[in-house]
Amino acid sequence: MKLNKIFQLIFGVSILFISAAFAQEMKPEAGKLYNEGNSLLKAGNYNGAVEKYNQALAIEKDYRIYYQKGVALKKSDKLDDSRIAFEECLKLSPNNEAALNALGGTYFSMGDYNKAIETFEKVLSASKNNSIKDKVKKNMSLAYTKLGNQAMSSGNANKAIEYFIKAVELDKYDAAYLLLAQLYQELGQYDNSIKAAEDALKYRSKINKGGAYYYMGLSYKGKGDTIKAKEMFNQAKSDPGYRANAEYQLGLMK
Repeated sequence: MKLNKIFQLIFGVSILFISAAFAQEMKPEAGKLYNEGNSLLKAGNYNGAVEKYNQALAIEKDYRIYYQKGVALKKSDKLDDSRIAFEECLKLSPNNEAALNALGGTYFSMGDYNKAIETFEKVLSASKNNSIKDKVKKNMSLAYTKLGNQAMSSGNANKAIEYFIKAVELDKYDAAYLLLAQLYQELGQYDNSIKAAEDALKYRSKINKGGAYYYMGLSYKGKGDTIKAKEMFNQAKSDPGYRANAEYQLGLMK
């Protein structure tokens, strides 16, 4: 699953504080440097932006400057420094939704999915905006899916299922449903596997169809329903990623 690519599409850190009006609330020299940093950030000169923000912070410790510095650092892949900047922002502006979400996204990029989830939960508690909450739930769903993948890799199928269930409870994430279908099939829980595969197709947005049909085929085969199994494997054949496996299964059933 190309979860990192999906993550980048969903978690793009926003440049929120570029208005000159914010700078007017700062000490004049700090505000001037802040605006210069924002201009450099928009132009893609992240190191130059960080330098300007550092100069501004030497004059005035403002949460908006820390936030923009965190954005610039994250865009230049300096994740630990970005984390520190967002944490400093939150010291000055507790429960700041943008900073909390950005910090959660930074933890995700660092591979610390538990900390990401913990931080996203704070956004849910702080926000009254349903649109923001829905986006954060998607973020959390991706983090739980990452944890599920880790559990699968370590051979802990039951823990993986627990994580994937949390993922689909937060957001009807097609990839998590597909992984549930795979795990349930491997554990011999065929009805659960078929249901998860059907949900993967029902809420499909990123995955191909072949995987869901393939695991339904294996599950129907496990249940002894040869006709349905063949039907599913024939559907799975249309997906290049599952064609060989589906044809192999059909060959076994001749």
